[in-house]
Formats: sequence, C-alpha cells, structure tokens
Amino acid sequence: MRSMYLFGIALNAVALVYAAMDGSPLFAVTFGIVMVYLGVRYWMITNA
Repeated sequence: MRSMYLFGIALNAVALVYAAMDGSPLFAVTFGIVMVYLGVRYWMITNA
C-alpha cells in the first residue's frame, strides 16, 4: 500500500511540473493539493 501512495505522489509531481510549464496554474494547484492529501495519507499509514 505504501508503494502505491509513493507512486501516486511521484505521478502527481510530474503532472504538477508539466501543468506549471504549460501555463495552467489551476491544474498545478490541483495536483499540489492531491500531493498534500496523498502525503498526509502516507504519513497516517506509516505511523499506524
């Protein structure tokens, strides 16, 4: 399960960079929010 969260965070990081380079700040912010959510969920799993 941890590897899926790490994969999701990495995939969103790549999407965030491409969205930012493309000039789509709304998409970049959305990907950033998803990354934060996945990071919190990952932290919750590792501390459980």
